[in-house]
Amino acid sequence: MKNVVITDYRMGNLDSVARAVQECGGNPVISQKARDFQEAHYIILPGVGAFATGMKHLSTSGLDEILSEQVINQGIPFLGICLGMQLLATKGLEGGETNGLGWIEGEVKRLEPTEMDTRIPHIGWNEVMFNHPSPLFEGIPSGKDFYFVHSYHLSCQHPQEEIAHTPYCGNFVSAVNKNNIFGVQFHPEKSQRIGFQVLKNFLKL
Repeated sequence: MKNVVITDYRMGNLDSVARAVQECGGNPVISQKARDFQEAHYIILPGVGAFATGMKHLSTSGLDEILSEQVINQGIPFLGICLGMQLLATKGLEGGETNGLGWIEGEVKRLEPTEMDTRIPHIGWNEVMFNHPSPLFEGIPSGKDFYFVHSYHLSCQHPQEEIAHTPYCGNFVSAVNKNNIFGVQFHPEKSQRIGFQVLKNFLKL
């Protein structure tokens, strides 16, 4: 069983992600210790909350450098979930303009309603439409519903890194990929069988 390190930076549903990883065949390790990241086969960055707060917690704990070493330099497969995906961006505007990890060029902006009855935050089940084939969605048809909770979205600079979108607020990016780095705006751990399939696919990378 392979070690899946779930980044503990005091943001997100760590226990629910850990339970989902275990259900999908991984050995979840909730940690902020460099040694655990060095022994990781996979790394997950979950997250619920504001961009600025998330980056502050990552930087003050030194986790930003630990993650960069393992993900960028060592090439460990990485999955960012919800805020964890947004933190991949060059910068975010939630809680004040803040530099992100910078692994995906782009900016995290507030969702803008395109219709009078559009609600922000975006909470509930919605479609995920595929832009490009991806091993993260192997065996999953385009258009399946996943569970979302968010008010901001990642606007990518390079369209080829957008692997899925969702038809809400004028189509926002709901999944990204660049080399060994993956991110999903939805919560796979809350998306029942279809979300668990995404995690199983990630653990096959």
